[in-house]
Amino acid sequence: MENLDSTTKDVFEPESLEMPAEAIKESNEKIAELSKKGYQLLKESEFDQAREAFFQILDIEDNNNYALVGLGDTARKENKFNDAISFYNKCLSFYPSNNYALFGLADCYKALNQYSKAIDIWQQYLVHDDKNITVITRVADAYRKIHEFKKSKELYLKVLEMEKDNPYALIGLGHLSYDFKEYKDALGYWTRIYDLNLDNVDIRVLTAIGNCHRKLKTFEKGTYFFDKALQRDPKNFYALFGLADCYRGMGQQPKSIEYWNKILEIDPKNKVILTRAGDAYRTIGNYDEAVKYYTKALEIDFDIYAAIGLALICKGQGKLDEAVDRFKNLIRNDPRNSRLYVDLAECYSLMNRKDEAIKLLEDYLHNDGKNIQIRNLLERLRR
Repeated sequence: MENLDSTTKDVFEPESLEMPAEAIKESNEKIAELSKKGYQLLKESEFDQAREAFFQILDIEDNNNYALVGLGDTARKENKFNDAISFYNKCLSFYPSNNYALFGLADCYKALNQYSKAIDIWQQYLVHDDKNITVITRVADAYRKIHEFKKSKELYLKVLEMEKDNPYALIGLGHLSYDFKEYKDALGYWTRIYDLNLDNVDIRVLTAIGNCHRKLKTFEKGTYFFDKALQRDPKNFYALFGLADCYRGMGQQPKSIEYWNKILEIDPKNKVILTRAGDAYRTIGNYDEAVKYYTKALEIDFDIYAAIGLALICKGQGKLDEAVDRFKNLIRNDPRNSRLYVDLAECYSLMNRKDEAIKLLEDYLHNDGKNIQIRNLLERLRR
């Protein structure tokens, strides 16, 4: 080195390796331009072009946080969650406190139903921003999914302290209450959302309120909300089902049948709905139509309620020998179903075979001695 002239020597001095200020400025401007372009393309769902813009940033600056988060967001929007996780984790390895990477990573784990991992990441996010309502409600949602109900409720209530009528917290509390069969509480939370939004309320809130009324047996009130949901979406399954079930509960079977059939126009192979429609036809004494619906259901797959329906039709038509055979077969396949023993005992009673009915019920009580329905029927037969 000592023989080099001063000009040559300057080339090897460390300070000569630094990028000139003008070049740095130009590089930063290019990165900012590509970043803005990439996120705009991502917003427009132009995923391939967005990805290309973000990779161009990485060609300029390895491990650029905007580019890595952008690539993660692009993959997440395409539901390529494992790819997104790789980009977010790479970003976090260089920038551990990057909130956008943490948020995206948690959302990926949530989408993959890995709620415990999502919670861990969101908790890291909250270290830097513990007042972020969106993240707190997501943590509450995740706790609800993994059945940590107490923690979930605490967080939802914390959100309501921060923002009195936060819709996500109200929806979450409604779900929590509904799952615990606390239908009045659920109705209260969901009605608050409805009262705040009225014409703009989410259709799922309308059907949720309708379902609360259905469970509370305030069927007429339920029909109002299901009708409002159908005005938004005439083919909404939950609204159609809710209306059919409300009219069934109100004893208006022809109206119930109307809505069961509307569902079947959309989903003709739904055996649960075929069976419900069969029940409605049987209730109004239209056995021929009931048999058609039950048979269609059983052609799709065995359905205990359709099979019971056919047996009950035989009983109702006085075909007691056939009804007995059907109920016996059902009991062989489902020996703990007390309803079947009640119907079979009633068939025996109608056939003046009371002793067989009494023995049948006594035998059942050896295994389920506290069954009130069986005990009451047995007492009635003995009298």
